[in-house]
Amino acid sequence: MALPYELQLGWRYTRAGRATRRNGFISFISGVSMAGIALGVAALIIVLSVMNGFQKEVRDRMLGVVSHIEIFSRDGQALQDLQPIMDAARKNPEVIGAAPFIASQALVARGEDMKGALVRGIEPRLEPEVTDFSSTAQKGALDRLVPGQFGIVLGAELARQLYVRDGDQVTLIAPGGQVTPAGVVPRLKQFTVVGTFDSGHYEYDSALAMIHEQDAAKVFRLEGPTGIRLKLKDLNQAREVADELAKTLPGQFLIRDWTRQNKTWFSAVQVEKRMMFIILTLIVAVAAFNLVSTLVMTVTDKRADIAILRTLGASPKSIMGIFVVQGAMVGVIGTFAGLGLGLLVAYNIDIIVPAIERLLHTHFLPQDIYLISRMPSDPQRSDIMPIAIISLVLAFVATLYPSWRASRVNPAEALRYE
Repeated sequence: MALPYELQLGWRYTRAGRATRRNGFISFISGVSMAGIALGVAALIIVLSVMNGFQKEVRDRMLGVVSHIEIFSRDGQALQDLQPIMDAARKNPEVIGAAPFIASQALVARGEDMKGALVRGIEPRLEPEVTDFSSTAQKGALDRLVPGQFGIVLGAELARQLYVRDGDQVTLIAPGGQVTPAGVVPRLKQFTVVGTFDSGHYEYDSALAMIHEQDAAKVFRLEGPTGIRLKLKDLNQAREVADELAKTLPGQFLIRDWTRQNKTWFSAVQVEKRMMFIILTLIVAVAAFNLVSTLVMTVTDKRADIAILRTLGASPKSIMGIFVVQGAMVGVIGTFAGLGLGLLVAYNIDIIVPAIERLLHTHFLPQDIYLISRMPSDPQRSDIMPIAIISLVLAFVATLYPSWRASRVNPAEALRYE
């Protein structure tokens, strides 16, 4: 099937300089533009994939400690009729786990060392349904939380700050002291450290302590759990499920999902990702608009060819189409080359980065500084498709002015000195 001559000539001009040396410089400039587009697209894909990977790693570690959805009573007191509420929540098809808990702030002391902590009373039997503590805590630590024995599991960093290990005694100082004739006396209770956990998230490892739910109720003088934690099939549906539960649960409750608990952090990540997208898109834009100079030079060099085509009956629209095809070919080849390169690096970054680290004898992510020690990557279609579309659109827009100028060439003027 014969192709339109505009496509044939546009493709021939794109390849100009391979068979002859007359247009070699133009071909070189065209190749530079193509390479610039490819590198810009690849850089965008790699950077956004790494940012997605960081966000996913931190989010997964955070959700190993924080539940997807938490349900509280509006007055902050113990929930009444706990089991019917849990059963009603489990009826939602997205909910796969539910567990009660008590949350309060307290001071954890050992000798003269004292640290503020978020104390969470849990039911060890149900806790694995809503968090991944079993994978981050010491083996059997949660099983050693027996009601009445007042055991406590500390975050690894909190334990280091207090210089304690398994078997040591710590003092839990609860808020709201006891009124006596001698004045207000703080409520103190000795706990035995039965294990530690290391979630990989400093905020929780340095400020979270877990005790049995019944021990927490005694220490904080509560009648029962103050909240229910839920785990979902799809964590990205947390906000929608929370809104549904607010309508279906019996009674008035305060429902909070993980996106609202960490709203500031995730908003900051999204802003950074958006700004990086804009900055790196400018690289693609610069490379795409290099096509303007390439096509202007090509139009100048091909004035005689344009004049001959016009005298043979080619319309200005056809002449414009030839150079649009030439610029679009550069943009398409550069974009798809960039997509291939970017995806190749993004999917193999766990191999490429360690090889570079060994070659340079350095570590890009020291484990004692960053939350993670390896470079993560998570290419997403929602990022890749806009990158490809923007690159193609910019390349196409860059061809319009030079192509229009080519269609305005006067055949008589162009052939006068030929």
